[in-house]
Amino acid sequence: MDVGIGFWFAFFAFVTLMLCLDLFVFHKKDKAIKVKEALMWSVFWILLAVAFNFGVLYFFGKTKALEFLTGYLIEESLSVDNLFVFILIFGFFKIESRFQHKILFWGIIGAVIMRAVFIFAGVALIHQFNWIMYLFGAFLVYTGINLIFEKDDTEYNPNRNFFIRGFKKVFPVTDDMSHSRFFVRKEKILYATPFFIALLVIEASDLIFAVDSIPAVLSVSKDPFIVYTSNIFAILGLRSLYFALNGIMSYFHYLKYALSGILTFIGIKMCVNEFCSHFGYHFQISNFTSLAVIVVFLTVSILLSVVVKNRTEKSAAK
Repeated sequence: MDVGIGFWFAFFAFVTLMLCLDLFVFHKKDKAIKVKEALMWSVFWILLAVAFNFGVLYFFGKTKALEFLTGYLIEESLSVDNLFVFILIFGFFKIESRFQHKILFWGIIGAVIMRAVFIFAGVALIHQFNWIMYLFGAFLVYTGINLIFEKDDTEYNPNRNFFIRGFKKVFPVTDDMSHSRFFVRKEKILYATPFFIALLVIEASDLIFAVDSIPAVLSVSKDPFIVYTSNIFAILGLRSLYFALNGIMSYFHYLKYALSGILTFIGIKMCVNEFCSHFGYHFQISNFTSLAVIVVFLTVSILLSVVVKNRTEKSAAK
């Protein structure tokens, strides 16, 4: 069954409604999000994704529902890595916890738009050039292997970003953080604040992460509706997940190895499936297999992180 325009309108209306309720009702005032509240919101967004998945199952069948679930888990797992970057960004700009939700909210708006552009462009390229799947697959394998050898950058400095340096050359920037506004006017001159610069860095980081995550989800489905909705549901819950996990990031010490394994596996899957399909071989790495591999990698990495952390704490206590 093809996805009609009505489904797209309904989804965009739903996303718009939820974002408006989020900003203008539930988080109208600037306040720090506590872990308990963040966990409740995370569960809420996950349940919404599950409910939507049942809707996909009802209207489009089991295959599309499995594609959505697998794509959602891929995007959700890769997004967790982005949370580490958010912590570094907010730490560098000294953004208080009560202002972080607002910045992340507007970051989500930009992500919703950018992901649409990336996904439709990616699907169009795949339909036009089948060999692009090999390119995407090889890129994911390279990214996955490179992730293992990537050093943790504790000296994170967004001011080194080419785009940020260019922006500061053409637009005046103030250090005034007395108000949580993105722009302030002083002596008839409009200045961007550190809040807006932090937002730009977050958008830039999401753009970089999208380069990895979207080809990964395209390995699961080439249906723009499935790819886009699975991306957006993962992104919508990203803010709550950030505040929920902010205090327990040490339990994800080995996450990058899981992400490396996931990206490498998905890249190999893209190349193998495209090769077999092109030459008429009746072999395909199924989405169910992908789902199982993702769950195993994430579970093992978290359990291993917990065990190592507990042993380290016990050794330090002696």
